[in-house]
Amino acid sequence: MGNQRSSIDIVKNNKGKKRLKNKKRPKMIEQDPSERIKNFAEVSLGLTEEMVELETQRCLQCENPLCVAGCPVNIKIPQFIKLLKEKKYKKALYKIKTDNLLPAICGRVCPQETQCEEACVLNKLGEPIAIGQLERFIADWERKNNLKECPECAVPKGIKVAVIGAGPAGLACAGELAMSGYDVTIFEAFHIGGGVLSYGIPQFRLPKEIIKSEIETLEMLNVKLEYNIIIGKTLTIEDLKEIGFKAFFIGVGAGLPIFLRVPGLNLNGVLTANEFLTRSNLMKAFKFPDYDTPIKIGKIVTVIGGGNVALDSARTALRLGAEKVIVVYRRSEAEMPARREEYHHALEEGIIFQFLTNPVKFIGDENDDLKQMEVIKMELGEHDESGRRRPIPIESSEYLIDTDTIIIGIGTKANPIITKSIPELKISKRGYIKTDENFQTNIEEIFAGGDIVTGAATVISAMGAGKRAAHGIDKFLQEKYINKKE
Repeated sequence: MGNQRSSIDIVKNNKGKKRLKNKKRPKMIEQDPSERIKNFAEVSLGLTEEMVELETQRCLQCENPLCVAGCPVNIKIPQFIKLLKEKKYKKALYKIKTDNLLPAICGRVCPQETQCEEACVLNKLGEPIAIGQLERFIADWERKNNLKECPECAVPKGIKVAVIGAGPAGLACAGELAMSGYDVTIFEAFHIGGGVLSYGIPQFRLPKEIIKSEIETLEMLNVKLEYNIIIGKTLTIEDLKEIGFKAFFIGVGAGLPIFLRVPGLNLNGVLTANEFLTRSNLMKAFKFPDYDTPIKIGKIVTVIGGGNVALDSARTALRLGAEKVIVVYRRSEAEMPARREEYHHALEEGIIFQFLTNPVKFIGDENDDLKQMEVIKMELGEHDESGRRRPIPIESSEYLIDTDTIIIGIGTKANPIITKSIPELKISKRGYIKTDENFQTNIEEIFAGGDIVTGAATVISAMGAGKRAAHGIDKFLQEKYINKKE
């Protein structure tokens, strides 16, 4: 706390007041809500160079930058902002990529407001530095100028490491290992990389061409990607050992949907957010019939849940032609875990929110087609283990909502395919892989990180886990093989 006070003291002297003349951060340019609900183009359009110039002048260049500690991958934020201020864009880009190889992705989907920006000392005096928007700007500048900055790699060590899963954790782990000189191959079940970035986040929040571009940076580091391979089915860990891999990182996420226990779950028109978003995002159903995968929604769509996945589903349904989209959430607006930015965008687009409301049953017609959902009003009681107040049903408050489609977006859990293929691997009661502080499992050569260890979390926290796991793998391989050679 002492360091934080000293940083605030800096801004309270005369020089500091002059520097903080503008306490407001720039407002990112966005598509008009009335237009964007008709297309899947990106909603936020980024900052101009003039905006970046003004914003970088607000950074205090703190001696003990709390923003760095607030970032799960510890980007050197003040140094990168200083280079931006000096318009040394290429150097600013290189500075970021030494810690984060996916800046265009993180600048768009990371919850900076609860991480690096929350730690910014300017929160005490106005608005924090727009760190995420600046990160996005420099990454977009790279792409617009057809550049490809890539950190240098260490001398090749001649040791093969397998990364299972091309999601945020796997990509971060692979990049870190490649820069350390390891021969890295990523094995991915889908036909493209990105994991949840590709199948779970809509085009209007994270364009697929950006994911593709960021993965190309890894390929420049000589990371190899093998698609359409399910480890635990197509190949096993034992198969990979026979091929010559010496260490393994499991970063397969937690993509198995959680279902509600209510009557009518099997009615036509009821589906999970996983299926809905995967069809739209990964299989391009929003471009049907140009692409083969259809996606059917009715005039009234109801989405259950209050996280980013629920809001992504609601906003996608609107763009697919729904006339009315309702989000039903059992807690209040204050407890809703979705990013405030996404909630604000959803409100602008006309999404209707019914808080303190919980489904009781789904009701169909004689053909088993969904027609209505019975819900009950809730009130908030004492705080539960999540730190939020527990929702409690209000007796005799049930009512009906007319709806043609219900999308369930209440969370995900671990998929057991890979863990079942490694019986000796220790997992929790909920199916998540157990690791130590180095992300090492009870099997010495196997490491794991991201949602398969913690349960569903943020993209950047998964990346941080992947990066730290890479350090654990490096330490293990150094002790097991490299130091012995010497």
